[in-house]
Amino acid sequence: MAKGVEGAEGYQARDYEDPPPTPFFDADELTKWSLYRAVIAEFVATLLFLYVTVLTVIGYKIQSDTTAGGVDCGGVGILGIAWAFGGMIFILVYCTAGISGGHINPAVTFGLFLARKVTLIRAVLYMVAQCLGAICGVGFVKAFQSAYYVRYGGGANSLADGYSTGAGLAAEIIGTFVLVYTVFSATDPKRNARDSHVPVLAPLPIGFAVFMVHLATIPITGTGINPARSFGAAVIFNESKPWDDHWIFWVGPFIGAAIAAFYHQFVLRASGSKSLGSFRSAANV
Repeated sequence: MAKGVEGAEGYQARDYEDPPPTPFFDADELTKWSLYRAVIAEFVATLLFLYVTVLTVIGYKIQSDTTAGGVDCGGVGILGIAWAFGGMIFILVYCTAGISGGHINPAVTFGLFLARKVTLIRAVLYMVAQCLGAICGVGFVKAFQSAYYVRYGGGANSLADGYSTGAGLAAEIIGTFVLVYTVFSATDPKRNARDSHVPVLAPLPIGFAVFMVHLATIPITGTGINPARSFGAAVIFNESKPWDDHWIFWVGPFIGAAIAAFYHQFVLRASGSKSLGSFRSAANV
């Protein structure tokens, strides 16, 4: 709910009241087509995300492999890979935000669940759809690039040689924090009401966050910050090294998302007490 007030710079700002937190568990959602439409959108978006990005990774490795006719510094390079991931997130969030919220990432869904933006049912179904979409997306890459898929690592995430487990885990925690913090900031309705004179296309900063994090962490872990992305590649590639390191790509992103949710809700917005209160109320029912 908002009404116009004059801002300090002469702009028309709006008063704003936070909407109530979503219910912790809402069985009525299961009877609504809008939920299943959103789940399908998450599945398709994650499928497309993995198909394009993993294909980009493998294409780069083909073009830069000097033993197979490639050249040094051939292909798109790390910069191009980072652009592929960030660009696809920008495109897919823009396309699906009005249907499912454009999560495309279990860590984002988890953070929004902790902030009481989605119900438990929706969060679980989103995560399942994202993981299945990721498996299908990487499966298409293997089907179309079978000659190169296994040779060039299948786009699977694993800890790079020379880095400790702690370094990899920290990279995933901090990288996911940057992403989920950006999601909260770019989609904050109070900020949109207060700064209505500053138009913000939410998918743009989210895509840039993914781009920047990839630049920083590709050399360490190949950049997960998305458990579905890591899971889909590990399932299809199915080699021991990605599976040995796989826990990092779930624990790290979920910790990073939880910290981002806490920071935004309890520190920046100081509205976490409302969400916490509704958690307690739901538990007492």
